[in-house]
Amino acid sequence: MMSILTIAKRFSLGAFKTFRLALPKLGVGRTFALLTIDFNRIAIVELNIAAAAVTAMLAMHYFLSPFQVISGRLADKHPIFGLRRTPFLFISCITASLVFLALPSTVHAMATGSLLAYAAGFGLLAVFGVSIAFMGDAHHSLIAEVTAPESRGGVISVVWTFTILSTIIAAVVMNIVRPEYTPEAMQTLYNLTPFIVIGSMFLGMIGMEPRLTGEALAASIEKSRAAAPEGNPISVAITLLRKNKMARSFFAFVFVAILSIFLQDNILEVFGAEVFGMDVTETTSFQPTWGGGVLIGMILMGIFSVVFPISKRTITLIGCLGTAVGMAALAVAALMQTESMVTPALFGMGFFTGFFNVGALSMMMDMTIEGATGLYMGLWGMAQAFGNGTASFGGGLLHTMLIESGLLTPAAAYFGIFGLEALGMVTAAAIMWRLSVKGFRQQHEATLNRADALRAMEAGRAA
Repeated sequence: MMSILTIAKRFSLGAFKTFRLALPKLGVGRTFALLTIDFNRIAIVELNIAAAAVTAMLAMHYFLSPFQVISGRLADKHPIFGLRRTPFLFISCITASLVFLALPSTVHAMATGSLLAYAAGFGLLAVFGVSIAFMGDAHHSLIAEVTAPESRGGVISVVWTFTILSTIIAAVVMNIVRPEYTPEAMQTLYNLTPFIVIGSMFLGMIGMEPRLTGEALAASIEKSRAAAPEGNPISVAITLLRKNKMARSFFAFVFVAILSIFLQDNILEVFGAEVFGMDVTETTSFQPTWGGGVLIGMILMGIFSVVFPISKRTITLIGCLGTAVGMAALAVAALMQTESMVTPALFGMGFFTGFFNVGALSMMMDMTIEGATGLYMGLWGMAQAFGNGTASFGGGLLHTMLIESGLLTPAAAYFGIFGLEALGMVTAAAIMWRLSVKGFRQQHEATLNRADALRAMEAGRAA
């Protein structure tokens, strides 16, 4: 009886810790929901601001991702009050949330044609992008440091489930707080953001990170300095990529996989209209179908990975290849113009992308070095953001080049686009097949040992 009670107690404590680690995603998810569901619609439709300007503003955060490397290295080497992640989380979440207080008045000023308002809008979204970079690196590094490798798959699935749920919750809140658009209602809706973002971060993160003091703090700082070469964080990151083949390959894997998964993201609904003549109501179901598959896949694989000793690499490979099959099915549906295949293909893509999320994100946290966790998590986050940004731009570019130019029929063009995504996921799987956490860490140590030897030789020559 005692053992059952002990197991139940450990499970409840682990579940509560996982819940707290996931809680900040409710606030972060709200910020992205506001930007991609509400802000873009109001700016482009209600206020008639050029779509190119609005989408350029919203895409900025992807290309500010190198700040993840900077923030990660800064946090590794310079703890604040003995904490390496929590202070950076709070500083960045407060800054990001306060941006939303100024967005409504700024976008309405942009609608008048004010160049100063346009500059302010880009400036606000740049501040948001840098803050999100700091926040993302600190949160993922903290998860890597406070969870055990064997339970990490389950934690990741819960964290990403919260991310998806936050978008749904945010959409419901939008309709309640602002059922109809007016400038005043928009301002009221956006004024809630700091309370939600800071509140969810506070409830989730306070007391989560162990405070380092005395010898433990000094040892941590020394370890972080020894774990990577000195210098500018971006230069250090490039050096590590250049000298560590495994790190370079993993960076390429993340970029290729994310690019392949999201290349169709901005043109999926357009595909339904152009190939099958679907109306808006029908194509609106595409993203929920895909997202539902992702959610179910993540939950099932999260549970499976905790119960059974399946490696993260295997989970990732299954996710890559399964997603590729779903994409290939969508390509065939486009070419053959078989509408009945679309929904199963989308759900299958999402289901195996859920597997991919659990495996790949767990791998990201394993592909780190103690003392340089933030630096490496920043690198992987940068690869992810570059993949997302390139996909966002690339989907529209392919549509213009292949369809708007008249080069191919819509059916043939989408067959090519979805087929390219499937090929990309197979390529990502091939890269992953050659990767190992052990090999990555061995190459990292070898890089540092060579650097130490060179410094010793230089010191000897100087003497």
